[in-house]
Order: sequence, then structure tokens, then C-alpha cells
Amino acid sequence: MRRALCLLLLCGLALGLSTPARAQTAVVIENVSVTYLYGQEITFSARIAASVPVQAAYLIFQAEGDPIARVAPLTLANDGTVAHTHRIAEGLLRPFAMVAFWFRLELSGGEVYTSPTYNFKYDDNRPPWQILEDDQIRLHWYTGDTPFGQAAFDTAHRGLQSVADLIPVSLNRPIDIYIYPTAADVQQTLGLGGESWVAGHADPHLGVVLVSIAPGEVQSIEMERQIPHELAHILLYQYTGSAYANLPTWLIEGLATQAELYPNADYNYILSVASQNGTLIPLANLCGPFPADVSGAMLAYAQSGSFVGYLRQTYGASGLRALLDAYADGLDCERGALRALGLPLSQLDLRWRQAVLGEDVASVAWQNLAPYFILLALMLVIPLWRVGIRREKGQDVRLKR
Repeated sequence: MRRALCLLLLCGLALGLSTPARAQTAVVIENVSVTYLYGQEITFSARIAASVPVQAAYLIFQAEGDPIARVAPLTLANDGTVAHTHRIAEGLLRPFAMVAFWFRLELSGGEVYTSPTYNFKYDDNRPPWQILEDDQIRLHWYTGDTPFGQAAFDTAHRGLQSVADLIPVSLNRPIDIYIYPTAADVQQTLGLGGESWVAGHADPHLGVVLVSIAPGEVQSIEMERQIPHELAHILLYQYTGSAYANLPTWLIEGLATQAELYPNADYNYILSVASQNGTLIPLANLCGPFPADVSGAMLAYAQSGSFVGYLRQTYGASGLRALLDAYADGLDCERGALRALGLPLSQLDLRWRQAVLGEDVASVAWQNLAPYFILLALMLVIPLWRVGIRREKGQDVRLKR
């Protein structure tokens, strides 16, 4: 197993993993270890000794943030050793998460023994990572020299400041940033498919960022775009906590786009073309997941970034924080904006289009409302048409008489 990480949980470690575990019935669990090949398999092993026969033994393990604990039956060898290999394809583990595991023994006489909980971090242990770290950032990279790593490290700190200008939040632990050379490497590491255009990823709950940046002429541009963008997701989660899930996608991605140190120049062109063609996406449609296709996703990011920039310029950072607080309270897209800024999202959408894109508000309003007017007209015309037919039939009957 190439570069498999062997976590031998020996005597004296802070987690106390090597301390023999005992119950009222003498039970000793020792030589606890974990080895894994990232993305393929994980092997748990230990030696169990008990003063009475063990009727059944189980390994139970659970990744951080995973509501499901997996249970695997164990067979004790004559010398008391046990081992279990979990194949990742049979049950994915959350990348870069802490994994807790423990042993449960059913002993003769009906006694049940549960061991202490052991932990290991399921990192990507394949590349030969280089690391730079302080109390805010822990940067990992394996392609590029020391100046490359230092440049990324410095950009991360500038990115933190950029996000802090939008969201006043303090870190409660260092953020792990992993730099891969290509987007394909990021996709493969996360086990994702179908969105190969995605260059970076953040897991806000774990405080982990993955970006794809290769050493070269454009490395600074990519660092200044990707790193602050993904850091914004982490800090947003720290600001809102579990209410992060209530935030509209346009607000999350718009804030992250605003945090970028090097704005994407393509966004202005994309917005201009969409505005001229009448293909802008109503902001209400961007409250949930963005389109999966490349062109739709790019337009969604462009609109969100521009819209949040307009809100920031119009209402200031305090207005953005009011929006975050309103949505964190569980208000929907329309009412959250109404409570925070005094206008529903649909009205803010129109004002943004007029102020930033120079669109005619009346024309845009008509385009948005036209389907509803058509529906209303149909609802009114059809009953009237039916009434007219009935009257005509009634007249025909009277004439025949």
C-alpha cells in the first residue's frame, strides 16, 4: 500500500489510545492501529484479551458529520488479534474528516463492554505534502517550490482580511488549505463527478479548503481568486453556524465572489450578453442550487457576485450582515430581504438590473410579470367563454320553441 498511513496508537499519546481498556471483567485492548490507502480501503486492527470468553465482538466507526455509524463484526484469532478492512467503495468516508471508532464486546454471562473511543483523521495521504502553518492557516501543497507555497500562504492571509471586511468573525481553529495542481485532482480526491469545471471546494463544517493551482505564470491570479473565495465559505459557516444551510446560494456565492482579490474579468462580459439577450436568471431562482451546466453556473456566479456587490455599495457591510442574520433565522428569500433591507428580493433584483446593467425597470418588470398576467387572463377568459357558449345554447333552445 503506497504511502499508507499507519497510525500506531502507542503509549503516551494525548488521546490515550494505547492505555489498556478495562471493565469490571478484566478486558485489555492494545496494539490498536489504523492503516489506509486513501480512497481505497481502511484497515482497523487490535489485540483483545478478556478474563472471560468473548461471545461476540464488533468494530463501530463513524466519520465526523456523518449521521451513520457503521458496525462490523469481528472474529478473534487464537492470540486475540482482530482486524477489519473497510473498502471505501462500499461506504464512502467524508474526506479530511476525523473518524471515531470503538470496540463493543459481548461477554459470557451477559456483560457488555464498550471500549474508549479512538480517533484518526482521514487525510489524503497519497502526495508528499509540504506544510506552512500558523494559528490561522495550515497550508498543504506538493507541486511547486517553497516560494510557491509562501505565496499561497501570504495570499490566504490577505484573503482572510478580505473576508473580514465583509463578515466580522474570528477563527476558532486553523483552516486547512490543500493545493492540488489540477481541477481533476480535486474532483478525484473528493470522489465527485459530473461537475468537472469546479476548480475548488470548501467543507465549512470541517474547516477544509481544496483548490487547484499549478505553478506558473498565472499562479498569482488563481491564488487570489480561488483561495479567498473558498475561505469565505469557511468564515460564513463560523458566522452562522448550523444556520449556514438556510442561506440562499446567491448570498453565499456572492459574498465569496466579492472576497476574491482578483475578480473574474469574464463575469462582466457574461452579464452584459445575458442582459442584452434577456437571459438573466431571476434572483429568486438562485436561492437554491445553481445550474449544473457550465454556462448556467457561470452566469449564476456572475449575477450573484454583481448583485451582492450592489447590495454592499448600497447598504454597506451592515446591510449584508442584516441579510445573513435574517436568512439565518429561517426567513425565505423574499421575506429575508424585506426584513433586512426593507424591500423584497424581487424589487432588489429590479433595482440592481437598472443601477448596474442599465436595464429599463418597467420592461424587466413586465417580462417577469407577463407569465402571471397571461395566466390570469386565461383564468378569466375561459370561464367567460364558457358562459358565452351557455348563453348561445340557451338562445338556440328558446328559438326552437
